[in-house]
Amino acid sequence: MAEISRLPGPVMDLWEWQFDGACRDADQDLFFHPEGERGSARRRRAEAAKAICASCPVLNECREQSLAVREPYGVWGGLSEEERAAVLAERAGRRVTA
Repeated sequence: MAEISRLPGPVMDLWEWQFDGACRDADQDLFFHPEGERGSARRRRAEAAKAICASCPVLNECREQSLAVREPYGVWGGLSEEERAAVLAERAGRRVTA
């Protein structure tokens, strides 16, 4: 579950960027893996989600938000769960090996 204590208060200016997300009209199932999905199926789905993120005008805002609240699931800001964990670990000063 996301760490909700890190979420900012309900101020529209802090969340308005979400209206410009390239994913707003996309199938949300593309961004979250179904239970048991592994290997090439998971990789292809994540790559398709990341392709949408790549053209997103609010990619950086989305990415930083997902890192700030430690989003546990899905592709956010063009990063998978594993990629977000690696970024957070690197920011904390430690390396993660795959």
